[in-house]
Amino acid sequence: MGDASTLSRSSANPIRPSLSGRGSERGTCHGEGMATDQSPEICVRQASSDDMETLVEFNAAMARETEGKALDLARLRAGVAAGLEQDGRGFYLVAELSGQVVGQLLVTTEWSDWRNADFWWIQSVYVDPGHRRLGVYRTLHSHVLVEARRRHGVCGLRLYVDRDNHVARQVYAGLGMQYSRYDMLEIDFVLEHQGLREEAR
Repeated sequence: MGDASTLSRSSANPIRPSLSGRGSERGTCHGEGMATDQSPEICVRQASSDDMETLVEFNAAMARETEGKALDLARLRAGVAAGLEQDGRGFYLVAELSGQVVGQLLVTTEWSDWRNADFWWIQSVYVDPGHRRLGVYRTLHSHVLVEARRRHGVCGLRLYVDRDNHVARQVYAGLGMQYSRYDMLEIDFVLEHQGLREEAR
């Protein structure tokens, strides 16, 4: 399934985020002018093709860490490449410390006819293990929340989290995310088949 988080659906309306910063250009920074060793400056920007290998590495690490799955890297790389295209499927954001990418998340959408608007789904969250507990995810999340609130046609944020990922659950609750009344059900045509193939080896 792909856990929404390692803190250890797409609609017809395209997402065209007007985020500052592409490639190596700097985006929105938090703590600017006040950075210290204890409170470093974290910059958030939209990911570009230059970030491809880092995104692939982070996604593969997330699958291993959260679900014990070894992803097909060729399929994963193609999926990340599709996510980087400006075709409305979604967009990746990355967090940087001192010019190094240390965290990521993916935003996709789900249309709600009840609300006549899109939910933004936060997915593929990963923070490099050496940079956790520094506020990296909190900064990414806050950036998404601000962007979503200022958009006409976005009605809220959603994410899913592994029921056993207690750290992530606490983090999300602390950021104001509430449990919905719905359980998530799925039939996975890709990873389910891959898992059966691996078991047969």
